[in-house]
Amino acid sequence: MEVSFVIPLYNCLPLTQAMLASLRTSLPPGLKHEIILVDDSSTDGTREFLQTLTSDGAPFRVLLNERNLGYAGANNRGATAARGDYLALLNNDLLLSPGWLEPIMAVHRRLGNRAGFVGNIQRNAGTGAVDHAGIFINHRGKPEHRTDGPILPRLRRIDAWRRADAVTGACAVVRCALFAKLGGFDEGFSNGGEDVDFCLRSHAAGHVSAVALRSTVRHHISASPGRKLRDEQNSRRLTLRWRDELARLGARSSWSRHYLESEWTGPHDPVEYVFARQALGFTLGLRRDPPRLAYPGMQAAIARELERWEQLLPRR
Repeated sequence: MEVSFVIPLYNCLPLTQAMLASLRTSLPPGLKHEIILVDDSSTDGTREFLQTLTSDGAPFRVLLNERNLGYAGANNRGATAARGDYLALLNNDLLLSPGWLEPIMAVHRRLGNRAGFVGNIQRNAGTGAVDHAGIFINHRGKPEHRTDGPILPRLRRIDAWRRADAVTGACAVVRCALFAKLGGFDEGFSNGGEDVDFCLRSHAAGHVSAVALRSTVRHHISASPGRKLRDEQNSRRLTLRWRDELARLGARSSWSRHYLESEWTGPHDPVEYVFARQALGFTLGLRRDPPRLAYPGMQAAIARELERWEQLLPRR
């Protein structure tokens, strides 16, 4: 079997029904696949709906959690049951159109064993605006969605993919063997941060996170109940685990631009002028390495966030 689609469910039945209808009509003809639905103790009629799916001849498999395991736990359970070569993680609030899967699989073939998570362009289902074109680490050391999708996505010459610090697990494909080897998602995260943590672990193991630029889906953003309740706790957990790596990634992806836009208003002394020139050169792609102030600047920003969490959150 080629692809195992794993879809965690928690209430939001109308979104689930629309998503499944779009999935079944958008898959390539002849694709060997299974669709694993992991219900995380829904209470809105989702379980009754699932009973109607298992007898219609489609390749559905239904797993029912006795208690709510959260996003990480539900995906891990589905992944453990998967029989495919590839694991396609999908949120139940997506809307899929024909042609979304093939570019992702093409990027996997191109990267070969180097491939980690491969995601795509995601547009807000309500507004059409790009919500996700990969994840970068911002000037505070936090993951943030890129929103600059391809300017001319219909041109055949457009680059097929680009690297990313991470990609969202809302719509991503990874080899089943790699997901299992890395232990799946860390269930210490609560509905946020699991995907970024997995991407960073895959990077440490020598794999690449990528965005398939020719694949686009629509997404009802953060529609799941309780999606944002533990954002601060998840961010702190991610930072405590990956502080140095977040500083390194932020130094390369966002520090220089933030420095130029927000903190440098003109050369007050020769040293600041040098930093500004280095930051501008790196931002324009004229320098390979960020300014030497970037990494310590990122570490200082992360330290401020950790101090804020110390005041805001209860001790672990």
